Amino acid sequence: MSAVGFVGAGRMGAPMVRRLVAAGHRVRALGRTPDKCAAVRELGAEAVTTLADVAVNADVVVVCVFTDDQVRQVCLHDGLAAAMAPGATLVIHTTGSPRTAQSIASEFGDIGVLDAPVSGGPHNIEAGAITLFVGGSDEAYARAEPVLASYGDPILRLGPLGAGQAVKLVNNAVFAAQLGLLREATRLGARLGVDEPNLLRALTHGSGASRVGEFAAAGGSVAGFVAGAADFVGKDVEVVRAVAAELGGDLGLLDDVIRAGLGP
Repeated sequence: MSAVGFVGAGRMGAPMVRRLVAAGHRVRALGRTPDKCAAVRELGAEAVTTLADVAVNADVVVVCVFTDDQVRQVCLHDGLAAAMAPGATLVIHTTGSPRTAQSIASEFGDIGVLDAPVSGGPHNIEAGAITLFVGGSDEAYARAEPVLASYGDPILRLGPLGAGQAVKLVNNAVFAAQLGLLREATRLGARLGVDEPNLLRALTHGSGASRVGEFAAAGGSVAGFVAGAADFVGKDVEVVRAVAAELGGDLGLLDDVIRAGLGP
């Protein structure tokens, strides 16, 4: 079993830590306050208060924070990557720019780096069935695979470092665009005299079914689902817009439909 350092034992990270401990891995997780340290210990992990302590003797260090800026802050500016032992592997679960993982790998060439953004929610992690989109070298993946397998299924290896983030960004652009399509569909349904909850429920059984439609149908409205998911989806849409701009383009038709779903 592996010695695992963990940063970000929150909404998504906590069930990961719990499953890592249950799988027999030795886990040290960051807790910056007494309350957060107590929460880490309740998960069965050792609570530490500094990034250096997270990294010490760790075979694999997992970062599961909210934004790409936080990944750069933790790994580059606050010294997590620098504190890792040569040959250890850094796993980044946060959705962000492919360049973030690539820049960490270029600056700290003595560690392996995997970008492994997730698709799903805490309930999927608790069931050991969170989807992982993984980019990185064979060597880094081989070291991290027993750790990722504690909660990831399927684990989709997609190419070199950055490929996982690229696929996740495309996935979330399509996800957001489907919300826009559903909003337009419910407007059409209203003009035809079908109320939104019944329309959404029926669509889950037809050829127009989608995972996004199932989520919206469970809550009874597209607007209700957007209200709950906007912070998570919206931040990823901003990242993919920025990445597309760096490449000299935009999201084209996708963005038109995204704006219909999420707004500007």
